[in-house]
Amino acid sequence: MLIVFQIVVAIAVLVAIAFMLRGGGARHQAIRRIIFLAFILIVASSVFFPQFWTWLANLVGIGRGADLITYLLVLTFLGYVATTHRRFRSIENDVTELARQMALDRAVSPDASDAPTRRD
Repeated sequence: MLIVFQIVVAIAVLVAIAFMLRGGGARHQAIRRIIFLAFILIVASSVFFPQFWTWLANLVGIGRGADLITYLLVLTFLGYVATTHRRFRSIENDVTELARQMALDRAVSPDASDAPTRRD
């Protein structure tokens, strides 16, 4: 059963990479919220039903429920990193576009070399 868990983890990593490379939008935000809700439910259930997580860990070939939850936490963190990376890249692109537009707005045209420059 451990191989099944390893395959599922590998697929989850590939999905995180795909989300990082793909554009965002409302659908992506909805998926993030669903995953966050699932994470909250996992945390709450681990407090109230720790024996369930041990049983589930043993089912997939992992020794303890705490180890399984740690693996899930690492996968969640990987998703967070992928999402944050994509969001920062989008912000960087926006800032670059704004800086270019400001440079063009403040540039002096060759025809108006004697016109006063605009200073804000």
